[in-house]
Amino acid sequence: MTRQREAGLATVVGALGVVFGDIGTSPLYAMRSVLGEGGDLTRDTVYGLTSMVIWSLVLVVTCLYVGLLMRVDNEGEGGLLALFGLLRGTLPSRRVALAATFVAMIGAAMFLGDSAITPAISVLSAAEGLSVASPSLHVIVLPFALVILMGVFLLQHKGSGAIGKLYGPAMIVWFGVLAVTGAASLLRGPGTAAAVSPSYAVLFVVREPVTAFVALASVILTVTGAEALYADLGHFDRKAITRGWLVFVLPALVVAYLGEAAEVLRDPSSAGNPFYAVVPGWARIPVLVIATIATVIASEAVIAGGFTVLHQAGGLGLFPYLRTRHTSSEAAGQIYVPAANWALGLAVLGIVLAFRSSEKLASAYGLAVSLTILTTTALYVTLMVVRDRARLRAAGGVVLGGVMFCFFAAALPKFVSGGWLPTLIGVVLFVVMWTWWSGRSRLARARREEELSAKAFVRDLHQVEPIRLPGTGVFLTDDCDRAPMALRTVLELGHALPERVLVLSWQLADTPTAEAHENRVQVRDFEEPYDGVVSVDVTLGYRERLDVVKVLEAAGRQNDELSHVDPGAAYYFLSASHPQVNRSSPMARWRQRLFLLLDQLSTDRVAQMQLPRDRTVTVGRDLDL
Repeated sequence: MTRQREAGLATVVGALGVVFGDIGTSPLYAMRSVLGEGGDLTRDTVYGLTSMVIWSLVLVVTCLYVGLLMRVDNEGEGGLLALFGLLRGTLPSRRVALAATFVAMIGAAMFLGDSAITPAISVLSAAEGLSVASPSLHVIVLPFALVILMGVFLLQHKGSGAIGKLYGPAMIVWFGVLAVTGAASLLRGPGTAAAVSPSYAVLFVVREPVTAFVALASVILTVTGAEALYADLGHFDRKAITRGWLVFVLPALVVAYLGEAAEVLRDPSSAGNPFYAVVPGWARIPVLVIATIATVIASEAVIAGGFTVLHQAGGLGLFPYLRTRHTSSEAAGQIYVPAANWALGLAVLGIVLAFRSSEKLASAYGLAVSLTILTTTALYVTLMVVRDRARLRAAGGVVLGGVMFCFFAAALPKFVSGGWLPTLIGVVLFVVMWTWWSGRSRLARARREEELSAKAFVRDLHQVEPIRLPGTGVFLTDDCDRAPMALRTVLELGHALPERVLVLSWQLADTPTAEAHENRVQVRDFEEPYDGVVSVDVTLGYRERLDVVKVLEAAGRQNDELSHVDPGAAYYFLSASHPQVNRSSPMARWRQRLFLLLDQLSTDRVAQMQLPRDRTVTVGRDLDL
């Protein structure tokens, strides 16, 4: 029992080091932006805005994410694409499925757009403490932030598990700093604790509806990182994240925001940087160091979530496959995507150089966050209605989705002053996803027209009676009902086939792994059998990649004739579809060209399937989009 408690505590500490960095560093910049919307900072205004902040944390993070969303996982994985995977196979019509796919693409694209802003705003806000400690240090704020950010992306290859162990204790120190400085300020103005009551938020909305609505665009900054909690569910279990939030993070954030409000009531000029205003002058440099470490963790949390979203999107066919490295032998959800890491790193550095201050970046933030949460909620409600028929949970999702819609509507005017940036990134990524998904669908249809059905191919074999050559040939295809192009080409060219032909096909399940599926690997003869030609069918999860050697070993355990197949001596034949621009296609010409570029940039299929290059033959054929 003691060991279990120690293991549970270690998991919570690890979760603090990976999951809560983003939302945990919001006090650095969020309250400044919220109070900036209030005009004259009277007692009622400060109480009302602070109450809105606290109850946004309760409603969005505690009720929506911890209470509803995180209770729905796809074999331990979370995030909007994991929800989409659960939903995709149960939708009642093609139109609804298409709408859900578009919503999932929008949400994923906006999450990735948010991922480019979070590291920039969090590290910049911490670095700005230098100018608070000493105005003469203002000139080094930007270089300091750039150096820290470069270090963040250089550390990513270590993996979130290793970083969680390293930074977990540091985050405990950070939340301790938030609690201590907030409590010290609150003790000098204990009346501010009354802002915990939701009545102040309600009264403020009734009394100042326009100001309250406008302020929502900044209040949303306090819940940034909520989606990262859900996306990182594959890194840490739900209990660890829930305990970390309720025991450590939420209490520290509430005390910190109350402390900042109390300081502003004592000295309205401190609204320019309320976080550092509650820190005593002698402690500002030490707190700056701790804040910088915390913002590194904040960046890591969102980057790790971005890796997860890209990996899930690749498995679901919404994004090109990118080379992925698993950084933990114990947690399959902990991954590193080199191409995404460096692309995101360049984007973040460019954003810092363009905006140069966290105050300017705050305007760019809320739109992406609110739209991401809104799309996740929409998928959740649809899942509850269509699949689980959990009407009560669906009703809760609708109510909280209405709250998020208010946040989104309030953030729309921020488009001109900075919201265009994550929107632009999101639009570009959405177009990439939409083009990739559409192009793959068109290629699949063209390939089906080109390939023979398995039954027709075996019938041809009986007529041709090909020469049989010693050895085993493994022909790979993602359609078990068709004879792959490579198999047909080999037969047509030489009228010969290997002595043993294995047509290895795979299908993707809407779950991260397929371990729970019965008969995950099946060996069967074709409908019209032919000597030495068998089909090996395997089911994969969208997080998995095909490992041919393991599949053949599993097939050998099922079928005595295949037990002697040596994967190291077999030859592998891949059918490669070379997309071509089709002038008569309904797909726009520019999108066809974009698909061609994406196809060239995607991971080499030989490497993706871990095939031996010296024993792999790729047979290509041009197909019109």
